[in-house]
Amino acid sequence: MAEPTAAEQPNWLDPHQLHDWKALAGVLVALPSALESQLRRDSGLSLFSYLVMAGLSEAPDRSLPMSELVAFTQGSASRLSHTVTQLERQGWVTRTPSPDNGRVTLATLTDEGLAKLADAAPAHVTEVRKLVVDVLGRDELSAVGAACRTLLDALLGVGGCPGRTRPDPT
Repeated sequence: MAEPTAAEQPNWLDPHQLHDWKALAGVLVALPSALESQLRRDSGLSLFSYLVMAGLSEAPDRSLPMSELVAFTQGSASRLSHTVTQLERQGWVTRTPSPDNGRVTLATLTDEGLAKLADAAPAHVTEVRKLVVDVLGRDELSAVGAACRTLLDALLGVGGCPGRTRPDPT
């Protein structure tokens, strides 16, 4: 077998890039796991369930079309449907046809769901502060946020996540 030509060789990371990539990969694995553990321990919620409920809590009338909720959470439609079914069983979310378009299903956070979210939020924000916000200075956090938005835009625009949009940062 012939040796690959220079053009066929991977564009390997240099030592500095590799060092930074390993740090990012470590955060991508460790941070969601830590947040998931805190939420499950303190409130019995998964991180994904919390994100669904938080997204609904910020929406007008605490309702969003399921398609918009998929974009907000960056999960699959199947995962979202399964999670919303679990939240419905708890009485925290309802699903109804949109009055404007019967083909659209709205997910709505109930009063009980809002109360559950309000109970979970203080410990969760404490954990987010402990693991991220208070560890970084204001400028570092802004730089990380900007870098994450750039990465998310690249992920959503390069076919890895077809049909997805970046969540509204507000």
